[in-house]
Amino acid sequence: MNFSKSRIKKNYLPFLDDFLLYLQTNNCSEETVYNYERDLSVFENFLSESDIKFNELTKRNIELYKAYLNSIDRQTAKRKKARKKLKSFSINRYLSTLRSYLKYLVRMDLASPIPPDSVSLVKTEKKIPKVAELKDIIKLIEFPSRLEKNPLVAKRNRAMLEMLFSTGMRISELTDLKISQINKNGQVYVMGKGKKERFVYLTPRAQRLLNEYLDTRNDDIPYAFIPYRGRNSASAVKKISPNYIQHKLKQYRELLGINVPTSPHSLRHAFATYLAESGASPAAIQIMLGHESLDTTTRYINASQRFARRVHSQFHPLKN
Repeated sequence: MNFSKSRIKKNYLPFLDDFLLYLQTNNCSEETVYNYERDLSVFENFLSESDIKFNELTKRNIELYKAYLNSIDRQTAKRKKARKKLKSFSINRYLSTLRSYLKYLVRMDLASPIPPDSVSLVKTEKKIPKVAELKDIIKLIEFPSRLEKNPLVAKRNRAMLEMLFSTGMRISELTDLKISQINKNGQVYVMGKGKKERFVYLTPRAQRLLNEYLDTRNDDIPYAFIPYRGRNSASAVKKISPNYIQHKLKQYRELLGINVPTSPHSLRHAFATYLAESGASPAAIQIMLGHESLDTTTRYINASQRFARRVHSQFHPLKN
């Protein structure tokens, strides 16, 4: 099975195509399969450049691979020289992918030169995620109505940003969203990561803005948000792209002079943080975000400096 037209067949990893097919048949998304393939291509580059045969792989080689990932001399999956060092989170993604591949070999009773657990992860930086002030987020999501000259683009972009902040959806969930997934009561059915289903909810104002945008549509395209440029082309893309949304958010933020980096994921983060600051149950936030673990959700509460400052001033025994 051909998984990627851009893939260069190097034959350094045995049963790689079988592994990718295994992921596909176990309900992994196309994006997930592509990411695994891309990450393992980097490991194949390392084996090739180091003249290491996979069946002779040692634990020391894994440490050398970590150094390779941490170097600007490494090659990307497309065999281009890296321009900057990887962050620890990115390095761990490559290592986790390799570990998953080795686990597959063991599971299938195929030869693995080292145990999967030999691939240990590196320590990650602990950074407090920054969340923009609420007044700045409001300016940001309202900005398309002021900036965009095309009224259709203005209504669409405003509705998209309102929906992101109203629901806490992932950007991929927004771009894949179909009109049929939204009911008249403002409840939105979402297919999240790992094909896990959940419901998210529109605020009354987000629902109003979405309806105003959808009322401008006169087409049979099922997706909620569609591009306008090139729609008459037979090969035109029928849904908005994540890159477009990211580009527009960056443009709006810079024009507004908002210092805190703001992305689609930042709006998801802000959604959870401000709900938590208002007293929302972490368990409820977990359900709305589609997190498997409550630990993942509680970091949004712990990361809120305004929340911590308010708790300190309210409850410190010597506050007076």
